[in-house]
Amino acid sequence: MSSIIEKTITFVKKTLEGAEAGHDWFHIQRVYHNALHINAVENAESLRVSLAALLHDIADSKFHGGNEEIGPQLAVEFMQKIQVEERVVEDVKQIIRNMSYKASLGGTTYYSHEMAVVQDADRLDAIGAIGIARAFTYGGYKNRLLYDPAIPPEQDLNKETYKNSVAPTINHFYEKLLRLKNLMQTDTGRKMAEGRHEFMLQFLDQFYAEWEGKK
Repeated sequence: MSSIIEKTITFVKKTLEGAEAGHDWFHIQRVYHNALHINAVENAESLRVSLAALLHDIADSKFHGGNEEIGPQLAVEFMQKIQVEERVVEDVKQIIRNMSYKASLGGTTYYSHEMAVVQDADRLDAIGAIGIARAFTYGGYKNRLLYDPAIPPEQDLNKETYKNSVAPTINHFYEKLLRLKNLMQTDTGRKMAEGRHEFMLQFLDQFYAEWEGKK
């Protein structure tokens, strides 16, 4: 297993050279570490958890014209190249295909204990201090407004409206980030999410106070 993980880390680092900073190797590394931490309690199958965490953003659809199959396909091709067992390859492909927040808005039918671990690990990296930094990094990358009081957050997002959103970055807190705490599936993930969620609420209070010139 250690050889497979080492080869995967090398592949991911090389593939994500020059990637947008919120979806680069360091994002993958944090998700991988989160997944290992959660799985120390959850005891899901470790190879599937590790491979899915490392390969989940190998080709994020938002950087590939909305193509949601390129990531799973690249992951499959790589795993087959290093001779990962076919049953593991199939499970990891399904995790990658179904674990994103966007995918959940479209309704997914696939579930595994391994996906729950990796999904929580990935969602943890979208909230708290790191989540705030990533949100504004991506907003800057897309040249989005920080905030516009005249543009309210969407209340009932579906998969297509979420994919096509060009809303200010602050709206993203209400459309995704503040919702993630209640979507955690593991006890460890839920506990880790609590403090990160509270930090985002404090940030928003400070943001609005400074926006209005009150602090």
